[in-house]
Amino acid sequence: MRAPNPAQSENTVKKSGISLPATLRALKHRNFQLFFGGQLISLIGTWMQNVAQSWLVYRLTGSSLLLGSVSFAGQIPVFLTAPLGGIVADRYNRHRVVIGTQTTSMILAFVFAALTLTHRITVTEIFVLSILRGVVNAFDIPGRQAFIVEMVGKEDLMNAIALNSSMFNGARIVGPAIAGVVVAKIGEGCASSATRSATLR
Repeated sequence: MRAPNPAQSENTVKKSGISLPATLRALKHRNFQLFFGGQLISLIGTWMQNVAQSWLVYRLTGSSLLLGSVSFAGQIPVFLTAPLGGIVADRYNRHRVVIGTQTTSMILAFVFAALTLTHRITVTEIFVLSILRGVVNAFDIPGRQAFIVEMVGKEDLMNAIALNSSMFNGARIVGPAIAGVVVAKIGEGCASSATRSATLR
């Protein structure tokens, strides 16, 4: 077991002359900083799109059954195809996997926004887009989780996982709050595409 570095206290980590709290030590890695910022924006956009999509389904149909069915349609592909996503994350370049899934998510969000803003959206199209997003997430989730190891290494892995979890929960709070305001003021289409242009940061 390696002895602790005396140059680093229990409370701070120094990197390039900058002191970071020990709880943020994974952010000393430049790639993880970029990943953290980009994923925060992406996740906020995802939660905004979820709220906009649910509100749109209920506004178009007034059906609680269809509202729940669309949510189910977005989750079941993750359950069914996640093992395949794990295989892809193991065998292929994880950076490219994440870029590919984020690009596809952005395209799907823009399609949803375009159909909504032009008033051509139907429940059938919402179902299809929701299923496609679920398939993308089945590859994105294991790809992102495996990519964290490459960015921070084993030493800071636990801290990176904790920060990633905090980011996810924070986005789950902030995203719907912003979406509520945007949907009320502008509409569902704008809420869907508002932050997606930054997902590839």
